[in-house]
Amino acid sequence: MKKKHKKRYKRTLQDWIFDICNHLGFLLFTLACIFPFYYILINTISDNNLVLKGSINFIPRGIHIKNYIALINVNDLGTAAIVTISRTIIGTALMVLASAFVGYLVTKKEVWARKFWYRFLIVTMYFNAGLIPWYLNMSMLGLTDHYLAYIIPTIVAPYNIILVKTYIESIPSELEESAKIDGASYFVIFRKIIWPLCKPILATIAIFGAVGNWNSFTDSLILMPNATELQTLQHKLYNYLRASTNLKSLMNSGSSTVGAAAMDNVLNAKTIKYTISMITIIPILMVYPFMQRYFEKGIMLGAVKG
Repeated sequence: MKKKHKKRYKRTLQDWIFDICNHLGFLLFTLACIFPFYYILINTISDNNLVLKGSINFIPRGIHIKNYIALINVNDLGTAAIVTISRTIIGTALMVLASAFVGYLVTKKEVWARKFWYRFLIVTMYFNAGLIPWYLNMSMLGLTDHYLAYIIPTIVAPYNIILVKTYIESIPSELEESAKIDGASYFVIFRKIIWPLCKPILATIAIFGAVGNWNSFTDSLILMPNATELQTLQHKLYNYLRASTNLKSLMNSGSSTVGAAAMDNVLNAKTIKYTISMITIIPILMVYPFMQRYFEKGIMLGAVKG
């Protein structure tokens, strides 16, 4: 028997033009996304005087790592980093666990007032009391100058619960029904069936939670005025950046109180900004590539049902 060969589609000039434009468009978009990070990086490792003159645009010159060493040697940055890392790990873990369990519960018709509680969660996404009532509430609960102020408010995340609920609803119900026939309880079903199958969406919300906890400094700024040992890394870096800016303003005003050492700090104000930005960005850039495949899968599968 003669083998039937599939007829190949003959590409036209319009096809080639479309492919070239498509690839160029994606290439330019990728470069536009990457260049800001690259620009900040090369300005942190280049000669500080050239950075101040605006001479570093594409290629680093006078490469060094003194700016990073200067920040690492700051005494209280180590404690702030530990606080930030611990709140990111603990807060993210508890948020993922709570989102998974609550998301599973709101899919069960047997839950009392299920629709009410689910809609109540959704309402909290659009309405809140505001900053001052939030602060007063945290103060009355005794969470000012307390480490738990970073953890407790982040445990319940309505948007993440919705994502998990939608994902669980896309799982075939026959799996759960067969487990019920074998006598499995809801907790056993959640632990042995739902939790393993939800790893893609759980990894997705874990990224959301980790980024939010790592970048957050408003709660530290407002709730930790006296507990300096509990202030986050972003809060500390913000303080140094503000101090550097204030010093620059003094120099520009012609104040005679600014000494030579202070002037050196002023001259490095621009590189300090870049270095601070890189320190806050690098951890997320290192984690995201390992979570990307789960992130894409979780978002797509979680969007199957509305």
